Amino acid sequence: AKVEQIQAASEAFAAIRADRSVVAWGNPDSGGDSSGIQDHLQNVLAVQATKLAFAAMRTDGSVVAWGHPAYGGDSSAVADQLQKVE
Repeated sequence: AKVEQIQAASEAFAAIRADRSVVAWGNPDSGGDSSGIQDHLQNVLAVQATKLAFAAMRTDGSVVAWGHPAYGGDSSAVADQLQKVE
């Protein structure tokens, strides 16, 4: 599928495809493995990276993160605040 945007962390990449899905690759500990949340990486508008993690904003205004927890890859503690983000 056509790639529309790509973001780089220190040791991984994440790309938004034309169908608004995200594919990630690289060091699994740095966000290169998104298989555990792949169902949530649909309808993505934008992806941002830290050194070892990624966050994706979806069309419904929700945000999902993956990668190293110490670098923002675990957003579970603030998940209720990451809804309807603009």
